[in-house]
Amino acid sequence: MQRARRARIVATLGPASRAPGTVKALAQAGVDVFRLNFSHGSHDDHAAALKAVRGAEMALKRPLGVLADLQGPKLRLGRFADVEIEVRPGHRMRFDLNPALGDETRVQMPHPEIFRALRPGMLLLIDDGRVRLRVGERTDEWCDVTVESGSKLSDRKGVAVPEAVVPVSALTPKDREDLAFALRLGVDWVALSFVQKAEDMAELKSIVNGQAACLAKIEKPQALNDLESILDYCDGVMVARGDLGVEMEPEEVPVAQKKILRAARQRGVPAIVATQMLESMTSSPAPTRAEASDVANAVYEGADALMLSAETAAGDYPLEAVTIMNRIMERVERDPLWPGLMDADHAGMDIHDVDALVAAARKAAEASSTACMVVFTTLGGTARRMSRERPLQPVLALTPKPETARRLALVWGLEPRLGDQPISLEGLTDDAVEAAMLYGLAEPGQRILILAGTPFGAPGAANLLRLAHAPAHSAPRGVKGARRARGT
Repeated sequence: MQRARRARIVATLGPASRAPGTVKALAQAGVDVFRLNFSHGSHDDHAAALKAVRGAEMALKRPLGVLADLQGPKLRLGRFADVEIEVRPGHRMRFDLNPALGDETRVQMPHPEIFRALRPGMLLLIDDGRVRLRVGERTDEWCDVTVESGSKLSDRKGVAVPEAVVPVSALTPKDREDLAFALRLGVDWVALSFVQKAEDMAELKSIVNGQAACLAKIEKPQALNDLESILDYCDGVMVARGDLGVEMEPEEVPVAQKKILRAARQRGVPAIVATQMLESMTSSPAPTRAEASDVANAVYEGADALMLSAETAAGDYPLEAVTIMNRIMERVERDPLWPGLMDADHAGMDIHDVDALVAAARKAAEASSTACMVVFTTLGGTARRMSRERPLQPVLALTPKPETARRLALVWGLEPRLGDQPISLEGLTDDAVEAAMLYGLAEPGQRILILAGTPFGAPGAANLLRLAHAPAHSAPRGVKGARRARGT
């Protein structure tokens, strides 16, 4: 089952979508990676969802990725005696560590790390920015605040500190339990929420230790300031526009999105654009025109993937949301202007010889006689480099590792499949040609570009570019290089 587009779709599973039949229908409609949101649902719920994804993968004979999204630290106010108080601009009160129920004069903020990070004049945002407060006097145990805008405060509302790096680990005790469980399940990607600095991702990478690919959710201004260092530890990145939009002015969010996508493209790191892509479809069978434009613009910007959250997890129209997102993506990629945009921003050469080889392969593939490219990859590095070049021809990524195929399901333009490790140059060519024909990417007589490395199976050793032609007189025999029966 091939996609008629290069950009990918990530869909969140939840009560509206985790049933096996629904998961299969969503994959057929266009989902490439399924997200398990550990902010909601039980471990049993997530285990059942992953089992449904693996069942859909076998039925559709296409690798499907699974992304475990960790909740991250939630900074919240304490509780009020009357559950809710009214506030108006100019209202003054104190936040402190006292667990006693709050009132109009004070309330608990059980996070000493916030008090240590605050300075007079800093901004605090409560309840997704609905209440804006300015910090006055402070100690390591309390701070006085003045309301700048807002009308009410209530129990357990979230606190954001956009102007400070709060010295709190991005991995809470809950996250550590969820991460251990997700790795036992065998997820393909792990996303870390509220990343502030490179050390947050370094800690995650150390714990995961290669068992899954690691993705940073960029949703705090501090992460933008340390973006290049964070990307040093990333296998993927997410533009998490919901929380990012809370802590930044609205006009800054589109600029931040472009900055993150551009930096990720230069690194060859797959990037997801997330949050409110088709938000109205949570309760409506059709998107707004503005939402359709938002999806289209992310595709024009070259995002690897777009993500649906509540639309598929809890919405009334999960299948319709995936279907319309798929249609918008396909339509953008048929636009005569779109290829020029993909060609406009190429990464500079790294010091590795493989980058020169990949760039040459992309250039050679521009010939009209080229049907597709076949990349043999062990851990996925060569395939991701090829994706970074944004070739317009289909790219079949053959790997002997199921986990690599599933991780590559997130990456722009790749059709990952399981394939046996080549054992000779002649076998490599035969396997590539037969796989390309088997999967419908090449017709008899068409040219195929093959990218591989010797010695075979050595990660990062791509050093071989070959041309081959699909035989004009025979159909594929059912290939050694493509494991059809395994489903991926």
